[in-house]
Amino acid sequence: MTLEDTIDIYCAAWSERDPSYRQDLLGRSVTDSVRYTDPETDVTGIAALVDHISGVLARSAGAKILRTSGIDTHHGAARFAWQMVKADGTVLPEGLDIVWIDEETGKLKTVLGFFGALRRE
Repeated sequence: MTLEDTIDIYCAAWSERDPSYRQDLLGRSVTDSVRYTDPETDVTGIAALVDHISGVLARSAGAKILRTSGIDTHHGAARFAWQMVKADGTVLPEGLDIVWIDEETGKLKTVLGFFGALRRE
């Protein structure tokens, strides 16, 4: 599986309403001990991430997360942009994830999420 496939499966997990299928998607794309952190949360493990995504989706019924950029990589890390599109078509500001990749499995072992555009000084 390519890194692009892995990241697209990970993004699909963020749109999946069924927690058991979401867990399957995450199991294919992240390590068992994955650490996910963003400005609002910091969780470790697939089960905790499944639960966190459930909470996000409960606040945004019908929303989808879409990767909106190519994937830049170097030294075992990658970054990509994404957006949440709500059920009514409203598009929220783009976010950015920086991920670290497990060399043995090719899965994501750490995900660091940022919301919105980069601030200009």
